[in-house]
This record gives sequence, structure tokens and C-alpha cells, in this order.
Amino acid sequence: MASFKLRCVECGATYAEEPTRLVCDACSAQQRIGGETRGVLEVVIDHLPDRWIDDFGSSEFLTGFLPINDAGHLPPIPVGGTPLIKTDALAAAIGVEYLWVKDDTRNPSGSTKDRASQLVVAKASEYRIDTIAAASTGNAATALAAMAAAAGKKAVAFVPAKAPEAKLIQMLSYGINLIPVLGTYDDAFELCLAACQAFGWYNRNTALNPFTIEGKKTMALEIAHQIRGWGKADVVLVPVGDGVIISGIAKGFADLRRAGLLESVPRLIAVQPSRSASIATALRAGTVPVPDPMADSVADSLNVLMPRNAFQCVKMVQASGGAGVIVEDRDILDSIRVLASSTGVFAEPAGAISVAGLRQAVADGIVGADERIVLAVTGSGLKDVDAAARAVRRPDPVEPTLEMVEKMMN
Repeated sequence: MASFKLRCVECGATYAEEPTRLVCDACSAQQRIGGETRGVLEVVIDHLPDRWIDDFGSSEFLTGFLPINDAGHLPPIPVGGTPLIKTDALAAAIGVEYLWVKDDTRNPSGSTKDRASQLVVAKASEYRIDTIAAASTGNAATALAAMAAAAGKKAVAFVPAKAPEAKLIQMLSYGINLIPVLGTYDDAFELCLAACQAFGWYNRNTALNPFTIEGKKTMALEIAHQIRGWGKADVVLVPVGDGVIISGIAKGFADLRRAGLLESVPRLIAVQPSRSASIATALRAGTVPVPDPMADSVADSLNVLMPRNAFQCVKMVQASGGAGVIVEDRDILDSIRVLASSTGVFAEPAGAISVAGLRQAVADGIVGADERIVLAVTGSGLKDVDAAARAVRRPDPVEPTLEMVEKMMN
């Protein structure tokens, strides 16, 4: 097993693992309702593996880089190991030389969130807790539903009632107890906190549960391993909402560097929509994130009034030498089509936003055209087909004749 401790990202206080330990006692006392999560804890593994392991699904890897006592507690469904696709066509379309897409739409529920939910469900099994709850814009709850179903656990989801229909239907199909909230994601987050405290459920909430970041760091471990034949990634662009995915990726690269397996970490670029851009705005201005009460983008997965993992996210992006990029909804929608037609990867708006982010980063001089670039694509387009429909033109029906076929093809 990997022995570890929990360390506060704000004050540095350390804690031993225990089932009810989610945040730092001192810093969490400063928590404000609706504000960023205070006292976020990060996992510090005592002894990391000092060599590359070819089988990233092996027990040796899982118990070496992840804070888990027994790989047997993981839900019996494959998570991670998604392809890193070298794409010359998309590179040419954007005007860069070396470009890869990390296609996390291939995860069981169709999103990166499976990585976090897999580990959280495993920890619940270790703690002998039967019910796990999460607040979500859609994907995290769907991932929890899938992992809980595979592990025979009960799950509860607090989701804004206006979440995309496909996500609601998907999570219900897995058998989750869905609580549609008449309000925002932030309202759902606060209600989930109260319910977990009242009913003794294990809380998967992003940023609050330290194991969500540990699960998501596996994307970075895979990127570093998969790209070795070309050297190393210079820059990774990541969609950002609450800031946990990019913090997890940063943690993965940092762990590899601490283990002596990387000499340096890639720069991380936080990509956000202009109508929900607290973190990217803070990174660009050198300030701290502030709530955006008008947050409302076509990239629903990134719509947050106040990013819950703002402090750690900004700190880790800055430590990587990275930056923030802001893009418009129209460019996000266009990126769905560009990504799919260039690579065969169909992404929801929050997944395709990294393409729009790269275009903007190159235009702003943040990313060089000759760098080795990785785009994190975090969710399947099947989760929000209505959004994708806005980026394409559906042809009118035609009579079933060859003449009409020829006309349509000209």
C-alpha cells in the first residue's frame, strides 16, 4: 500500500487519513457559504515509484502512485488508459507543428470525471461506507453513478435541474438517486454538504474530497508515459470550471517530478469561457478569483459562480509557469466541429473548449507554434448533442435519386 498524509494547501498543516477528514480544521473555519473551498487537502505519498511502469493498470502502479490500500477496492470497470492521439490535421488547422489530443471521452461514462469517482468509490469501500453523494453540473454525478453501480454502492446526485437532458438520463440509467435542484451548481453544492452531514453519506464533492484530485492526476501520469517517444509535453491546455481537473493534472506531473521521472513539468493553460472565467481572469490579472454571479456559458460543465478549488488551481498553474485563456461561446461551438472533423473525437462544449483555447493561446503568444502541445478533451459530445447541433448545418431531405446525390455533392 502507499502510505501517505494529507497536507493543507493553504497553511501546510498535516493530517492522518480518516474517513471523516476532508479539509483542514483551521482553514476551513474561514469557509463562506458559496465561496471557494477553504482548507483543501492534498495527498502526499511518502514513497513514489522511481521507475516507469509499462502497465498503467497494474496493481503496482495503482498502489504506488495512488492513496489506496488495496486495488481490489476499485470498481470492477476499466477507467483511464485513454489514447493520446497525435493529430497532424488539427495541428495544421490551428497552425502548430506538434499536437496531441488526450481523448478522455473514452472513459466508461464518457468523461474525465470517472477518474475521480473511481478512487472516491474505492475509498468509500475501504471505509465501509455504503452511500456516496455529489453535487455536479452533470458529468461528476454521472461518473459517480457509473462507478457506484459497478461497485454495488448507493449514490445520490444533487444537480441543477437545467442540466443537459442527456446527462440526466444517463445518470438515472445507472440507478442514481437524482435530486434536481431549482438553482445553480453552487446551490446544489451547499445542499449536498448539508445532506452528507445530516445523513452520514460520503461526500465526493469536487475540491472538498482530496481523493478527487488524486484520481484526476492519472491523466497526467498517462500523458507523460504515452508521449515519451516524442520527448515530453511542453504545454497542456485544460478546460477549467471548479479547477480540480487542472489541479489533478498538475499534481500528477509534480508527483512524477518528485519521483525523479520528469526533469521538468509542462506549462498548464487554464481555458475558460468568457461568461464563466473567474480563474482565467485572475491568472491574467495576477489577482485572486472572485465570484461571477452571471456565469452562464454554452459549456455547461464549466458554469460555476465561484470555483471551489480556486486557491489551489491558481497556485499550481502559476507554479507550472502557465497562464489563463478566455474564449467566446461561438468559438467553443465551432471547436466541436473542428475537433471532430480533424480527429474523429466528438466532444461536448466543455471538452472541445481546449481547441478554442489553443487558437487563442497561439494568437496571444502564450503558446509557441513549435512546442509539443497536448489538449485535454474531457467529455463526450453525446452528453450535449443540442449544443453540437448549433455548430453544424443539417441538409434538407432530398428525393432518392442519383441526380440529387450528385447535386448534394457538388
